Amino acid sequence: MKADVKIEVFGSGCPSCKRLFERTQTAVAELKLATEVEYVTDLQRIVEMGVMSSPVLAIDGEPVWAGSVPETEEIVELIGRRIVG
Repeated sequence: MKADVKIEVFGSGCPSCKRLFERTQTAVAELKLATEVEYVTDLQRIVEMGVMSSPVLAIDGEPVWAGSVPETEEIVELIGRRIVG
């Protein structure tokens, strides 16, 4: 299992973005990962990500979800696939 995974939530600070951040933190806790979830509101970094709709969940710099807020269970699956794969 990959130990040094980087998890980021990109968004403007809107309620949906904050909800994705909170659910991602919950997913990380459920997976018992020793990593912080970074909440990125810097517009330049969001533009550099190349995704046109927010919020965005990125793992190791790659967007894995964009435009809506998945359930916590879906986030657990997304992260799990990336760290085990």
